[in-house]
Amino acid sequence: MSVIELKNIVKRYGDGYPAINDVSLDIAEGEFVILVGPSGSGKSTLLRMIVGLEDITNGELRIDDELINDAAPRERNLAMVFQNYALYPHLSVAENIAFPLMLTKGQYSKAEIDERVNRAATLLELGDHLDRKPANLSGGQRQRVAMGRAIVRDANAFLFDEPLSNLDAKLRIQMRTEISRMQRNLAVTTVYVTHDQTEAMTLGDKVAVLKKGVLQQYASPQELYDEPVNLFVGGFIGSPPMNFLPVENVDGALHSPFGTFSLPEARSAKLREAPRYLVAGIRPEDFHDAAALDEAKRSSGALLTAEVDVTEWLGNEVYAYLPFEAAPEIRKALEELDRDLDGEGTRTQVVAALDPSTAVAEGDEVQLWFDPAKVMVFDPETGENLTRDPENAQRLADASEAARRRALERAREQQQRA
Repeated sequence: MSVIELKNIVKRYGDGYPAINDVSLDIAEGEFVILVGPSGSGKSTLLRMIVGLEDITNGELRIDDELINDAAPRERNLAMVFQNYALYPHLSVAENIAFPLMLTKGQYSKAEIDERVNRAATLLELGDHLDRKPANLSGGQRQRVAMGRAIVRDANAFLFDEPLSNLDAKLRIQMRTEISRMQRNLAVTTVYVTHDQTEAMTLGDKVAVLKKGVLQQYASPQELYDEPVNLFVGGFIGSPPMNFLPVENVDGALHSPFGTFSLPEARSAKLREAPRYLVAGIRPEDFHDAAALDEAKRSSGALLTAEVDVTEWLGNEVYAYLPFEAAPEIRKALEELDRDLDGEGTRTQVVAALDPSTAVAEGDEVQLWFDPAKVMVFDPETGENLTRDPENAQRLADASEAARRRALERAREQQQRA
């Protein structure tokens, strides 16, 4: 296990364009860190700079406090798993897994190589496939072979470049579990690139959210979800994504296309010096069909009234889509955000994730209940989350770090028993 430090890392290509611009990350021993962002955000470039496949224009990259900016990839002792698996088709599974050890030219005896290959195969449930060729394996099995090749090296860290993007949805879920279990069992420092924010939220101890080569936020998944620093992070993290509703800030009340509501005093106080036109962020799951609530519950929150355009029944929940027209003062900011999030420029709308028992149907006028204490408010010009609670963010960060340390300690105890 190793500590990886990136300090003010910059990558410029020949035309001067900064693909990575002043990114700093501290990756602790045994930590699982996700690099996530839309296409072109620089996440794969940053990973390739860590492994040594891309030069660093400016900044410092250290592994265990050793400056390695100019070190060759083979000198960094990092194991990388590529998107396309990079397996040798003419070699068996066992030979593919053993290949990095064979390149050391006598450093390992045949018995040592066999022992390492068998250990990795057992961990990844490949023991029955060691004599097969990659062409005869499923996509998930080929992915595990690529992971096995990384495991046998006893590398300082594992680097994954979108390893699950070629798999179908069901297999991606299974492989997420495999990778998470492997990382915890081995307690190895891991950096993982994905464009899928669900992978980021389920796998990472920490997630680095990138936008156009600039680090937006580096935090635990729960902190990103509950306390995003800006509009971009709030919109990128979550599935379905956070709803952004244009509001007019007048005397402490927020006027939206669907009705007026107010925040609790602790939050509304932060808006007294805020601009008149703002963006309110409400998670889809924070909406509830008011018709299904008792009067006491209804009176404890806020209500919005809208006409349902489309509904989608998913079994465990119903998505209700409620279109709206954004005011000109805010439309530009929402359109720009949509482009940044790789959107297709679709109509502005609210998505409510409702209980499957709801009777809401297309064309109905519906009242949606929500808790104003969960509403986030953003400045459309700067993108800043004006209602972010730094104290709660720190509590979430401390809880995440404590959980990571406990998991790391359990892994070490298991290794000692083995």
